[in-house]
Amino acid sequence: MDLAKLLKTRAAVVLLAVGTATSAWAGKPEQRYTAEQYIEMWKEVAVQKMKEHGIPASITLAQGLLESGNGNSMLAREANNHFGIKCHSDWTGPRVYHDDDRKNDCFRKYKDAAQSFEDHSKFLMRPRYAALFELKPTDYKGWAHGLRKAGYATDPNYPKKLIDLIERYRLHDLDKGIDVAYRKPETGNARPVTGKTPTKPRGRNTVGGDVIVIGAGRQVESFEGRIKFVRAKAGDDLRKLANDLEMTHGMLARWNDMDKNAPLSEGQIVFIQPKRNTAKTATTHTVAAGESLWDISQRYGVKLAKLEKYNGVAKDTPLSAGQQVQLRKPKR
Repeated sequence: MDLAKLLKTRAAVVLLAVGTATSAWAGKPEQRYTAEQYIEMWKEVAVQKMKEHGIPASITLAQGLLESGNGNSMLAREANNHFGIKCHSDWTGPRVYHDDDRKNDCFRKYKDAAQSFEDHSKFLMRPRYAALFELKPTDYKGWAHGLRKAGYATDPNYPKKLIDLIERYRLHDLDKGIDVAYRKPETGNARPVTGKTPTKPRGRNTVGGDVIVIGAGRQVESFEGRIKFVRAKAGDDLRKLANDLEMTHGMLARWNDMDKNAPLSEGQIVFIQPKRNTAKTATTHTVAAGESLWDISQRYGVKLAKLEKYNGVAKDTPLSAGQQVQLRKPKR
């Protein structure tokens, strides 16, 4: 199945999970939606995208709330476009035209809004936003300020607007796997209540709890629950792998401390998010015969440059069997 068909199928599956709320969305064009209704309709999709792409669900929902006016904007209603995504040269799908930066700017039109959530995630996978994926997945404030710094928005108050929405509606709970729901008190605004983790969308093609299947049949796994990776197949190189994942091979090379033209062996782990500054649980590693600092970097998901710094050695320095390698910054 080609990628376009796969994305279309995935979007349809996610819409089934949204259920009757999505049907109501399309059925009453004159109805105006509240923030609480918007969150209820799209929180499962946002959580799904977080699991697939590593973007906090709180950030996705806050951006959707802000940029679509709770889903009430003309662009959201006419084109199912919740994030103001423009056509650009690579867009071959339907389009609508509205005045924005220029008169009659071209915007993407989607068959359903879940496709715009997928496109929003893919947009943030561009190299200019790579630094955001080095943040903790619960660091919504870092993401909000990072989006502004990377040029996502020109409004100097954009981070504050996102953070205010996230905290007002407790969207950061979703980043921790905690559901949010709202009950309306006798007076005043609806207030959030927390509960169990949102139900997973039905029909997911999954293997176990931490594996998802994406384009070209690639299984994405999670290393220690915090860094996503895939396993190379026979005949893979970084360019082919990047094409299947709709990423750049330069980004994959950088995240794995590899040369762009480095060969891949079958079953080799390739991280599709930046490695971390420290190991999650281990503090040291005992070197086995033939191991390199890069091998240890990949084994624990720690950046090679950090291991060089912690141990005072260059990346190509030969290691001795039994040698202790620090996986965290040594205490003075």
